[in-house]
Amino acid sequence: MEQRRYPGHNHWFYESQTSPRTSQAAPLVPEAAHINDRFLLGLQQEAHALQSLLHVNQPALLAARDLSQVLFPDSLTPTLSHTLTLYDRLSTALTVAQVAGVQRLCNHYSARLNPLPGPDSSHESNNRLTQITQYARQLAMQPELINAASITALDVVGLSEPDIVTLNQLIGFVCYQARVVAGLHALQGSPVRWLPGIPLPPDAGSAGFGQAQRWQPTLKPLELRYASAEQLAAITLCQPYHELTEAKWLLAHDPAALYGWIILRQRLETQQFNQLAQAACERILGSRWAFQHFPQAEALIASVDEAVSDEEQRQIVTLAAQLTRVPERFSAAQLQPLMNRGWKMETLFALIQSVALSNWNSRLYYALGEAR
Repeated sequence: MEQRRYPGHNHWFYESQTSPRTSQAAPLVPEAAHINDRFLLGLQQEAHALQSLLHVNQPALLAARDLSQVLFPDSLTPTLSHTLTLYDRLSTALTVAQVAGVQRLCNHYSARLNPLPGPDSSHESNNRLTQITQYARQLAMQPELINAASITALDVVGLSEPDIVTLNQLIGFVCYQARVVAGLHALQGSPVRWLPGIPLPPDAGSAGFGQAQRWQPTLKPLELRYASAEQLAAITLCQPYHELTEAKWLLAHDPAALYGWIILRQRLETQQFNQLAQAACERILGSRWAFQHFPQAEALIASVDEAVSDEEQRQIVTLAAQLTRVPERFSAAQLQPLMNRGWKMETLFALIQSVALSNWNSRLYYALGEAR
């Protein structure tokens, strides 16, 4: 069959639907593709009141920016074992950004995706992109929908084990990025724009929480005898994290993403109050294995919204729940109760970053080790 490529694609909710036309409609904000900082996406230049805050958090922000370059480079050459194209990656990022509803991300990934040639018009290519898009939307919106059949479906359309690991990493990264950006918008008092009437996905069911869980990879982990020097270096960096004893050999299929993820974790300071917020994220998203590392948060199992009696802790949980469930609606109103208690901008941003990272980690752990 003749392989045909069309330069035009509709880059919104149905990325797999080709548009056989000779010219492609320009993105709404074409300049969003040419931003130097592809993590904050221009916020650093706009948020004048937050410059000192961004400066203090520069190490973590630089790690996130470096990781964005790793996951979404300017150019990419697929190989036999790493078949995801740059179009696949940016299309997935746009899908996740749309689920999060953060317009700044949608503008950026849409503008970057626009000039790229999409896959050929064969049934196989169309089905492959459809499966990738569906998987990305489900993991970003409601991780509990992901199961072993979801992973198998990716394998059936030709994704390799390294491809599936990379796909989950970049979905997690954009979920993290969306919540950091939404948090900074709230800190600078930006207005929130959202469409009413869209139902929220329910929280994960309570079954299985509070029980001992073991993380078991859903894919075949990397074998030591086949590990490259880059993979071994990334695995070595994971040594202080005992919870990654089994996961690191699976995540090492994409050593660059694993290395960047660990560096980011190292640069984000974990404070005691953040643990309750992290547990709320794990409970909402359904990561039972990760939740068990917070035994003090068992009250969240029955209900995240009504579990905590202490007023300050309740406000922390409320903030974490809002940022996890609907980042596009996250505003200064969610920060005000803690600010009234004397919380500083630096402490609030640390909490926001912790919630954002938990949104990444929960999806990664669940999809690659808990999906049944």
